[in-house]
Amino acid sequence: MSLPVPTVVGTSIDIGSGPHLEILKSAGFNFREVSRSVDLRKNDQLISALTAADAVIAGAEPYPRNVIEALPKLRAISRSGVGYDAIDLAACDRAGIVVITTPGVNHHSVAEHTLALLFGVARDFPMADRRVREGKWKRTSGPRVMGSTLGIVGLGRIGQAVATRAIGVGMKVLAYEPMPSPEFLAKWPAIALDSLDDLLAQSDYVSLHLPLSSETRHLINADTLARMKPGAVLINTARGGLVDERALCQALSSGRLRGAGLDVFEVEPLPLDSPLLKFDNVLFAGHTAGMDNESKHDTFTMCAESLVKLYNGGWPAECVVNLRGATGWKWSRD
Repeated sequence: MSLPVPTVVGTSIDIGSGPHLEILKSAGFNFREVSRSVDLRKNDQLISALTAADAVIAGAEPYPRNVIEALPKLRAISRSGVGYDAIDLAACDRAGIVVITTPGVNHHSVAEHTLALLFGVARDFPMADRRVREGKWKRTSGPRVMGSTLGIVGLGRIGQAVATRAIGVGMKVLAYEPMPSPEFLAKWPAIALDSLDDLLAQSDYVSLHLPLSSETRHLINADTLARMKPGAVLINTARGGLVDERALCQALSSGRLRGAGLDVFEVEPLPLDSPLLKFDNVLFAGHTAGMDNESKHDTFTMCAESLVKLYNGGWPAECVVNLRGATGWKWSRD
């Protein structure tokens, strides 16, 4: 007996085109995109948008327990990225919903974005651009990036990609990672430190590349900011919750930090009344670090292929982040 035709709903950015469409169509799936007018941060609107969904190709919108419990038809959440802190995994486990991410497809994009923010702050952007547009011919100077020290907090795929690029432009690189890759350390044996405090004290730039968890939430806080080298710059392209934004504002106001480059925030989109916006030495982006053309193509390909594999009885173990130890999972609940 054949399974009914499954419906996949896309909530991720720019999902109206891409390789996933043909992959899903060829596998016999229906696909539809959620209208951009839907506020996915509001649980009732998200639930309404996904009522008919057997699976969702999801963006960064939250999936708390009440959303999961309101979607009894849902079988899989295929997250277009590597972070899944916005998804209640325990609720998904109870409901038998598989949560999938797309590891290994966007680390080069994030690494390039990280260095772009770093160089932007170092060279006084966007203020340099703004002054020219306003007819203010003010020339400023700052410390050279080459020869400075970059401290990388988290040495996974993205942290490693940042490290190799930073070394390539002449930076000294330090890294803090509790379980570093032996292969990477064999190539770059001098960069790993056992102490986060040592990294903070020695680094001219600190770049965050950790997942968000109960252990890492507000890792950068008043205490850790006070341990940073005076005049250092903070870069965050990982998760907004890693940084206590109130403490960051205080460090910027006091001059403890020279600046910051931020792609992610505790609340997204960043509220227009956020005190961060008053600082001219902070360079902003809107959670776009992992988005270049190549990563977008590969991310949506992996999202779709993982769903097709699940539907056909396979198990994309390298992408599944929950249901540990579960056996006998089937797409059909019958």
